[in-house]
Amino acid sequence: LVTVMVFVGSLGLVYVAHAVRVWRLARHSPAMSPRRGTLLIFGRRLVDDRPEFDFIARRTCARDNARSGRADRVLLLGGFSGGTVSEAEAGRRWLVAEGWPDDVPLLLEQMSIDSLENLRHARELLRPAAGSDLPAVSLVTSRYHLARCMYLARRLGFDASPIGAEARLALDRRYVSRMLMEAGYLMWIDTGMRWAALIGNHRMASRIS
Repeated sequence: LVTVMVFVGSLGLVYVAHAVRVWRLARHSPAMSPRRGTLLIFGRRLVDDRPEFDFIARRTCARDNARSGRADRVLLLGGFSGGTVSEAEAGRRWLVAEGWPDDVPLLLEQMSIDSLENLRHARELLRPAAGSDLPAVSLVTSRYHLARCMYLARRLGFDASPIGAEARLALDRRYVSRMLMEAGYLMWIDTGMRWAALIGNHRMASRIS
C-alpha cells in the first residue's frame, strides 16, 4: 500500500528513478571482475533439474573469470526450487563438466529460496573471525538482476561490486520486461525500508540487515 501511494504521489517518478538505476548497472557493469577475490554466483530456477539460459550465462561468466585468474574462491548460491538437486549443485556439476580450474575452490550454499536468503547465508559462510570485516566480493548474475542484488548486499554489509553475466546488455523484449519488473521489486524493497525507518519499525528494518 505504501509503495502504491509513493508511486501515485510521485506520478511514477520514483519508479522511473529505480528503472534508471537498474538500467545503469545493467548497462555499465563489467563482465570481468576488476580484482581477484571471492565471486558469489546467483542461482536460477532449474528446468527438469537442468540449468536454463540465464543460469548458464551466469556460470559461463564465473568460469571465464576463474580461468582468467580473477577468482580465488567461488560461492555458488541457490537452494532447491522444485527439482531433485539444488541450484548450487546443478551449477557445480555444469562448471565441473565445462572444465573448472582445480585451484579455485567451489563452495555451495544450498539453503536459500531467494536473493535475500542467498546473501544472508553467504554472509554466514564467509563471516571471518569476530571483529573482522567481510571479504570483498563480486556478485555475478544476469544484468537485469544486478541492481537488486547490489542493494541487498550493501544493506547486509558486503563490500560488493557487480559483474554482468552477459558480455553486454541486449535490449530485446524479454530483457526489457525483466528490467522493468526488477525496477518494481527494487522500488518495493527500498520504499519498505524507508518507511520502516520513518516510523521506527525495527522489526521490519531488520529483515534486510
